[in-house]
Amino acid sequence: MFYKDERLALFIDGSNLYAAAKSLGFDIDYKLLRSEFMRRGKLLRAFYYTALLENDEYSPIRPLVDWLNYNGFTMVTKPAKEYTDSMGRRKVKGNMDIELAVDAMELAPHVDHIVLFSGDGDFRPLVESLQRQGVRVSVVSTIRSQPPMIADELRRQADNFIELEDLKDVIGRPPREPMAEAPDREYERSES
Repeated sequence: MFYKDERLALFIDGSNLYAAAKSLGFDIDYKLLRSEFMRRGKLLRAFYYTALLENDEYSPIRPLVDWLNYNGFTMVTKPAKEYTDSMGRRKVKGNMDIELAVDAMELAPHVDHIVLFSGDGDFRPLVESLQRQGVRVSVVSTIRSQPPMIADELRRQADNFIELEDLKDVIGRPPREPMAEAPDREYERSES
């Protein structure tokens, strides 16, 4: 699947990889992940894509973003949009698909192999285009969760499918205890 002399780039859909690993019961150790793919080829870039809530004093993802930024990952972030759905629930929206696709297309002439950490079927046309440019594409996600986290059309389009659970012993660590959630700001206001 990998050749020592090939130029590699990693494209990590942060929220998708997090959800896939969580569904399998482990957390990703990004230092081990980077080391593993440095071992497999000549790693040129490791991109990590995520949306951030700008108005929160503390975001649980901020320490990870800062750590990745200082440890060899190229961080691509944008502000997440926050809204209230029709049921009155607070929702966050922050899709990074376009940013990831544009970066992959720009880097394609400089790499031999792209590893996409996502199961999102929207990436199938991107994979197809990269392949037409002579780039091999591996997709890392899982079919072992219920429901599977990878879209069948993406898995079939990829040159290689890497089952995330098979990497667990190499790049995984046991999940941390979830931090107590901050109370919803809407309920912090006192009645006057």
